[in-house]
Amino acid sequence: MNFAIGLGLDTLSFSLSLLLVSLGLVIIFGLMNVINMAHGEFFLLGAYSVVAVQQLQLPYWAALIVAPIALALVGLVLEQLIIRHVYHRFIDTILATWGISIVLKQLIIIGFGPTSQSIVNPLPEPVHILGVVYPSFRLFIMGAALAVSIATFWVFYRSNLGLAIRGVIANRAMAASLGLNTRRMDRWTFAFGAALAGFAGAVMAPIMSVDPQMGGGFLIPAFLSIMVGGVSHLFGVVLGVGLIGSTSTVISSLDTQLAAQIAVFLLAIVIIRLWPEGLITRKR
Repeated sequence: MNFAIGLGLDTLSFSLSLLLVSLGLVIIFGLMNVINMAHGEFFLLGAYSVVAVQQLQLPYWAALIVAPIALALVGLVLEQLIIRHVYHRFIDTILATWGISIVLKQLIIIGFGPTSQSIVNPLPEPVHILGVVYPSFRLFIMGAALAVSIATFWVFYRSNLGLAIRGVIANRAMAASLGLNTRRMDRWTFAFGAALAGFAGAVMAPIMSVDPQMGGGFLIPAFLSIMVGGVSHLFGVVLGVGLIGSTSTVISSLDTQLAAQIAVFLLAIVIIRLWPEGLITRKR
């Protein structure tokens, strides 16, 4: 029973963190048709924002504010300088964002070095849940990820801004003819997706090895979650994250991390073969 409770908590923690990264990816792809290969590096920059804040002798909680703001600014700059020029060339967006990811990674190495960085756990005391001793910071991760995810869904499905964004996703030309500034929406959507990845990196930094290669660890499962759940609906991402996150966590706890990766890829292959557009698609 204790093992099952601990496994359930670990699954929930990983899935909610993965949801933050995946939401940013699917929002950018759904609105702008851009596959952002640099999204893992946005997660990386969020984690290194915590390192920078720590070096300035500021509390960890300040990084949770600094990271999303800093990544939103990075997203705005990159969208203005590079991304907006390749919107209508799908393959070029992959190459451009892949090049951005390489540059960002090398800048991190130049600025912080190639070795891993450690972050002080701001909540070191564990808590007792139904007889299971569990790290309190992981509970904070779950709460923060859930709060940000709910806020994101509220914006998209309960606000006028979300209605406008969904209108652009459904029919960009029609939305523009009705007076919506699609260019401005593209700019701020890319910044918002980058901010989500930056916040996820900052939240996860204290329980991970912060190094220049850490971005790929979340980018690949995030892409798989989107492909499994479907790129045309935010709720599809929730389903995809649940399947990928639970499969990865359960298999790795029972076997090895390699076995978990194999199981995740096999699951994704089967689902994509049977449902090429994902499990949840937009009604036409």
